[in-house]
Amino acid sequence: MTSSSSPVPARVPATAPVPAPDKPDTALRFPLATPGQVRREVARQLARVPRARGLLLLAFVLLSLGAYASVLVPQLMGRIVDLVTGEATTPFWQLAAALVGAALAGAALSAAGFYLVARIAERVIANLRQDMVGTALGLPTHRVEDAGSGDLVSRSTDDVAELSSAVTETVPILSSSVFTLAATVVALSTVDWRFLLIPLVVAPVYYLAARNYLGKAPERYAAERAAMAERARRVLEAIRGRATVRAFSMEDRVRTDIGNASWDVVVKAVRARTTMLVLNVWMLVAEFAMLTLALLVGYHLVGGGAVSVGAVTGAVLMIIRLRGPLNMLMRVLDVVQSGYASLARVVGVVVDPPVPVPDSGVDAPRGRAELRGVSFGYGGSWAIRDVDLAIAPGETVALVGASGAGKTTVAALLAGLLVPDRGEVLVDGHPVSELSDRERIARLATVSQEVHVFSGTLRQDLALARPDGTDADLLEALDRVHARPWFDRLPSGLDTVVGAQGVHLEPVAAQQLALARILLLDPAIVIMDEATAEAGSAGAGALEAAADEVTRDRSALVVAHRLDQAARADRVVVMDAGRVVEQGTHDELVARGGSYARLWEAWSAGRTA
Repeated sequence: MTSSSSPVPARVPATAPVPAPDKPDTALRFPLATPGQVRREVARQLARVPRARGLLLLAFVLLSLGAYASVLVPQLMGRIVDLVTGEATTPFWQLAAALVGAALAGAALSAAGFYLVARIAERVIANLRQDMVGTALGLPTHRVEDAGSGDLVSRSTDDVAELSSAVTETVPILSSSVFTLAATVVALSTVDWRFLLIPLVVAPVYYLAARNYLGKAPERYAAERAAMAERARRVLEAIRGRATVRAFSMEDRVRTDIGNASWDVVVKAVRARTTMLVLNVWMLVAEFAMLTLALLVGYHLVGGGAVSVGAVTGAVLMIIRLRGPLNMLMRVLDVVQSGYASLARVVGVVVDPPVPVPDSGVDAPRGRAELRGVSFGYGGSWAIRDVDLAIAPGETVALVGASGAGKTTVAALLAGLLVPDRGEVLVDGHPVSELSDRERIARLATVSQEVHVFSGTLRQDLALARPDGTDADLLEALDRVHARPWFDRLPSGLDTVVGAQGVHLEPVAAQQLALARILLLDPAIVIMDEATAEAGSAGAGALEAAADEVTRDRSALVVAHRLDQAARADRVVVMDAGRVVEQGTHDELVARGGSYARLWEAWSAGRTA
């Protein structure tokens, strides 16, 4: 019993403006992985690839041998110089054969090493993509929506593609460059340890060049791409809107805008290319320094009798050959940087995802749904305000109203795609956001105007809703949605391949297929958001009958774009500006002469006109 002295909370007057929550941008709600997380995840993925450690070790050996064989080429050329000067006695044919053999062996061993590394890398990327998509599919729907489905799609497509491209482009270059550099350093030490001073002296120049390039290049290339997109936009607008341009005599203005956009591309392209030119200048300075130091060291060593002319020639040729690997290494630094950024985004979904909602222990599905004082806003403005709506088991409720009234938001809230800012959305007496996916699927299913036909056989597409369904079950579902006319024309029946890789289903047939999946899934509540929008085309009667079959004997919320759908519903709820303004049966609302009656009158007049 409540004490009489307990304070009573003050009620906010109905007319008092309550601002909608100013929600932050959720596009980056999925985190970025830290370097430590990236390392651990890559190590975990490598452990999943069969014999990965052994194959990587073999690749390391092959690449090392390939690099060593390629370094033998300038050394053998130096020995040929010694043969010419009389400082060597090895027959020329032996040196020539060894030279050709070293070149061929270097190419073959390096290619084999590249193949093994690329094969393992692609397997790791494929496993990462699979884990990321699997993690996303295991999350509650509203969590994915809140985190940003666009961000998730971008990570699973653009970032994976960028990572794969970066690996394909950089793994051979990085492997070749690193192993060639290492082999060259070792080979120089065998000639004379003082040659090792040359890379040590020149290394700071390369470091400064890389730092300067990475500090400016990504931003400048991004600015160039953005300017090119702006130029393309202006050109396309001018072409598509040429009639309007001529009608308002805007030719000079449009031409000037396109000229300015084009000049902006030129300026930013020059800036981007200047960055590469500066890098090339740094590289030329470093190469000049290396060659100068090599000649000085070689002159000193030959003059002192420490090494032969051929040995110095080989050492100088090795240093000259470093130019290629170093140039390639410097120029793929931005690709490596971009690839690592994509890797961090992909790993961020896998290693630190939102926690899936566990089973709540709710009772068996009954088909009761309720919105209690629900409000929801987008970007600081309310989409719906203080909506109260109850759907009894087996009842069909039609939601009508003008575009922007909030109908789709109500449907998304009931489906669990959104979480209300205020109030509660209950299914069978339990908050829908607290239901696990297993519990939610048993109670709720949504059909919208945009349906997807999965690539594969028709049987596989239908079995997504009932994996243990027999062919008889699948055919019965197709019969109930009146899909037999187009099904009987399929060349292989249920084994016909449909979707992007097979038979393209017409919009009405695709919608019937989606409704058949709902029948196979057999949820307690079905939400239909303009699911019969194709009813204005051929097959309208069949599609309307299919929708009626889906809603029969189950609870249904129908977002009705056609008022004849509302007329067949058990109850009609009218929304305006985010609020429920009327509700009742079709006959009651028509007799009342309010908003719905006016909508119905206009609808009926339009059909008879």
